[in-house]
Amino acid sequence: MFTPAAAGDAPLVSLTVFGTVGANGWYVSNVTLNWSFGGPLYSSTGCSNVTLTADTPGTDFSCTAVSLDQSTTMTITRTIKLDKTLPAVTASPARPPDANGWYNHPVAVGFSGTDGTSKIASCSSTSYAGPDSANTAVAGTCTDNAGNVGQASFGLKFDATAPSVAPVPARPPDANGWYNHPVAVGFSGADGTSGIASCSSATYSGPDNTNTAVAGNCTDRAGNGAGAAFPLKYDATPPKLSKLAAAAGNRRLVLSWVASPDTQLIHVMRASSARGVKAGLVYSGKGASFRDTRLKVGARYRYTVTAIDQAGNSVAKTLAVTATGPLLAPTPAQTVSRPPLLRWIPVKGAGYYNVQLVRGKKILSAWPATNHFRVPRSWVFEGHRYRLHRGVYRWYVWPGFGTFSSNKYGSVLGGSSFVFSPG
Repeated sequence: MFTPAAAGDAPLVSLTVFGTVGANGWYVSNVTLNWSFGGPLYSSTGCSNVTLTADTPGTDFSCTAVSLDQSTTMTITRTIKLDKTLPAVTASPARPPDANGWYNHPVAVGFSGTDGTSKIASCSSTSYAGPDSANTAVAGTCTDNAGNVGQASFGLKFDATAPSVAPVPARPPDANGWYNHPVAVGFSGADGTSGIASCSSATYSGPDNTNTAVAGNCTDRAGNGAGAAFPLKYDATPPKLSKLAAAAGNRRLVLSWVASPDTQLIHVMRASSARGVKAGLVYSGKGASFRDTRLKVGARYRYTVTAIDQAGNSVAKTLAVTATGPLLAPTPAQTVSRPPLLRWIPVKGAGYYNVQLVRGKKILSAWPATNHFRVPRSWVFEGHRYRLHRGVYRWYVWPGFGTFSSNKYGSVLGGSSFVFSPG
């Protein structure tokens, strides 16, 4: 631009730059360069006002002015660096999610950037350690050399809280707080953030233990796990029952047994085909014997003794007994393979007894001093020799009082029978 001026005026050139100044000599907005002159000029070159809009790592602008008398030339040069563009920022977690897209413990996140003009000066980094959230984000920045700041965020799901776990047994205890056969235990969980992924289950089937537990766990979708235990008492071993025996008496018997110390209760059930005999439970307690009375002579009774422990385990044994009257053994109609020992109840004051054996007719008469008599294999009675042959025999007993010669007898105690069947 040429402006006539009076001779002798000195040229004066100045530059005014309009724009937002960033860092390190960079502008971060459009830049306008305005040239101004202090007086009339002979001539000027490159001194037009200009607005710079494109990013540039450095563009030179020069203005040269010549004084009116052409004695002075003045040049001003200015380099403009312009970067209006924010850096492109990328978030990079230090590791992948822990489980199913979830993080369950603190994760570091770094940020990196690219910038085509002024280049990257620095980038931030951070970490996320909570609170739990199904939808959260970590923000970070990168700054270029011009001072522009770009941002990015890293979205994540975070759950560092273990689920709550509760055991769920398949059934209640079998007896008195005890389990006596295998019990399945499932485990259920609750998780307020990521939700439950899976829970375990287990079955306890021994060994016996007064204080044990079934362990299990649940895992949430974030990979957090928690455990729980189900305490229980377990006894699958029944008590022991042995030496079940019956001592016969006159229309009565005493049933006895031996039970192991863990037995808590004994039940005795009675059954009989005899008419008028009430069947069912006749004893319940902790004793070692039971006395049954008012039995029907010759009737067959079946006793089942059951021992029960605290856990509800039980063992049972059964004994069949034929009821007797005063004649105790053999029991009525009992089969014997050897000459039997005849036994009866003792009679107070009796000094001896008369025992008679009958098979069709009386074939034996004996006078034992005690309340038992072994039938011999052969004997002589009234001039005839007898011996036991296969068949049915009846026998009777009378008590004798005083001297044998006094021939004083009481009423017959009773009669019974046995079957001889030699092996």
